[in-house]
Amino acid sequence: MARLTISLPDGLHQALKEAAARRRRTIGDLIEESLGLYGLKDDETVAALLERARRNAAMDEPEALELAVSETRAARRR
Repeated sequence: MARLTISLPDGLHQALKEAAARRRRTIGDLIEESLGLYGLKDDETVAALLERARRNAAMDEPEALELAVSETRAARRR
């Protein structure tokens, strides 16, 4: 697993630490969850979504890719 160093204002860092403690989660867990809610997906997840779309809709690869892009954009807008 990759490590990442970020800089946050002190107040935001404190708020993040408190939110993690209240939820009994790590800061990393909260950030990972937030990125997922933002719509970021790793390559394996995207590939699985494309394969599922192809199987369920009997689509060819370009059609499945178009659907995946559309669904990802819709999820990011939420």
